[in-house]
Amino acid sequence: MTTRPVGLRPDAAAWPTATTRLAGVLGHPIKHSLSPVLHNAAFAEVGLDWAYVAFDVPDGSCPEAVAGIRALGVQGLSVTMPHKRSVALVCDELSATAAVLGAANTVVRRGERLVGDATDGPGFLASLRAAGHDPAGGACLVLGAGGAAAAIVHALADAGASRVGVLARRPEAAAEVAALAGPVGGVAGPADLAEADLVVNATSVGMTGTAGAGAVPFDLDLSVLGPGQVVADLVYHPLRTPLLVGAEAAGATPVDGLGMLVHQAALAFELWTGVGAPLGVMAAAARISLV
Repeated sequence: MTTRPVGLRPDAAAWPTATTRLAGVLGHPIKHSLSPVLHNAAFAEVGLDWAYVAFDVPDGSCPEAVAGIRALGVQGLSVTMPHKRSVALVCDELSATAAVLGAANTVVRRGERLVGDATDGPGFLASLRAAGHDPAGGACLVLGAGGAAAAIVHALADAGASRVGVLARRPEAAAEVAALAGPVGGVAGPADLAEADLVVNATSVGMTGTAGAGAVPFDLDLSVLGPGQVVADLVYHPLRTPLLVGAEAAGATPVDGLGMLVHQAALAFELWTGVGAPLGVMAAAARISLV
């Protein structure tokens, strides 16, 4: 792997070069992504001659995009909506977790083979623990039944949660995702909010620029929350979502979505490069971009 002096930002007139390695993110839409900011800051900090770009790939075009990635020798990929399942289908190999989820948010090049991996769940657990919370032995409530929710449910069960309930608009979707938690998983309802040690919003409700901006998932009554409960939101724009504001007002402890964003990206960075990720630099770069 090619390097440059640690912490030295590349000179625009001389970089990138013919030896610069390329990584990127696939998604649609993608212009809002903070991944280029995080990873390029990390590459510069540790002195790697890598560059990271965003690829806007329309839904349905993922197989062609991955074929291009393969042919061009791109070293690593992050994958976001709506491509996580499609990418898993065209990888040569999947990690154990990605295989269970049927989805990959990270692709690692191993020689000529593309290996799909899943860093969302481990990234969430790392961010939760960094904030001083451990889900082991606790009752958890996950809001949503999409790909992010599936990754979180699976991770919480692996981390030793005593129960992982899933609340979704469609009970059948909630049941499918809850099954990923095995015997501790189940379909949940609004009444479970009051009894949960940990509540995780894995929907996009509350995100700036969406129809759910300014809203609380499922119109939950946050007044039933209280001290001793932790409420985590995967949404990071804004950092203080309506859910977190309401949870804190009720006495619960809020955990914003920036930590998961950074930790899952750091895990991907390490899989691609074999180098420890500079978490502090990545988090600072993200916060500056959100101001």
